[in-house]
Amino acid sequence: MTELSQAFAGVFTALVTPFDDNGIDYAAFDRLVELQIAAGVKGLVPVGTTGEAATLSRDEATALVARTVRLAKGRAFVLAGAGSNNTAQAVEAAQACQDAGADGCLVVTPYYNRPSQAGLERHFDAVAEATALPIMLYSVPARCGVEIAPETARALARRHQNIIGIKEAGGRTERVSDLRAACGPDFIIHSGDDALTLPFLSVGALGVTSVVSNYAPEAMVALVAAWHRGDTTAALAIHDHVFALAKALFIEGNPVPVKEALALRQQMAGTVRAPLAPLTEASRQTLAAALKQFAGAMQ
Repeated sequence: MTELSQAFAGVFTALVTPFDDNGIDYAAFDRLVELQIAAGVKGLVPVGTTGEAATLSRDEATALVARTVRLAKGRAFVLAGAGSNNTAQAVEAAQACQDAGADGCLVVTPYYNRPSQAGLERHFDAVAEATALPIMLYSVPARCGVEIAPETARALARRHQNIIGIKEAGGRTERVSDLRAACGPDFIIHSGDDALTLPFLSVGALGVTSVVSNYAPEAMVALVAAWHRGDTTAALAIHDHVFALAKALFIEGNPVPVKEALALRQQMAGTVRAPLAPLTEASRQTLAAALKQFAGAMQ
C-alpha cells in the first residue's frame, strides 16, 4: 500500500458548517474538529456538500479550509472541498485550497449543468492542471444528475498523476468493482454512503467519507479499523449498530438531520442556510428515537 493509500485507509469526516446569528460559528467548528481528531479519523473534509458549500461565500470557504489546516496541525489529512458547477470557479477554489495549505481537494461533478462524459473530462482536466494537490473525484448522481463513468475516471487518472481516487456515492456496491477494473487496484475509492461502508470495503474500497462520523466518529473509526485488521465479525457488529443511525441521518436532505442530532447533543445550533429548512417535527421524533437506540446499542 502506498503512503497516499495509507492516508486514505480510514474515515474522513465530511464536516458540517455550524452557523449562528453572526454567520459561521467558528468556536463550534473548532470543537467539532478536535473531537474528530481525538476519535482517530484519518481525514477532515471542510467545505463539502455536508458543509453546505453551495451557500458559503468564497471568503467563508477559504477561511474554513485555512482554519481546518491550522487546527489539524498535521494530525489529519485535510481534503478540502473545491467543487462548483462553474469550471473557472472550481479552478479558483482548488488554487485557494492549495494556498491555504490543504493536503488535497475533493471535486464534485458539476451540478445542474448535467455535462456529458466529455464535459466532465474538460472540467476535471482544468482543475487537475491548476493545482499540484492530490484530487479525489466525487460522483454523487442523486445530487448532480450525472455519474462519472469508470472509463472517464480511468482516462482522467491516466492523464493526471494528481487524480488519485474517487468518493463514490452512487448507492451501488458494484460501482467499486467497475472502478477497480477500469482504474486498477491503486486507484483510491471511498464510500460516499455511510450505510454502504462495509459492503464497499468488502470489494476493495479503502475507507469512507462520512456524514455519520460528525455525530459518531468513534463508531465509524472502529468499523473501518476492524475491517482493515481482518476482524470481519467485529466490523459486521458495528455496521449493524450504525446502520439504523445512518438511515436516520438521511431522513431529510443532508446535512439537516446530522445538524439536528448535534444540536440535540448541544454541540452546536441546528441552523441550516436557505434553501434548506429545519427538520420537521415528525422527522425529529424519528431521529431522536434512532439516536436513543444507537446510544443503547453502543453501551
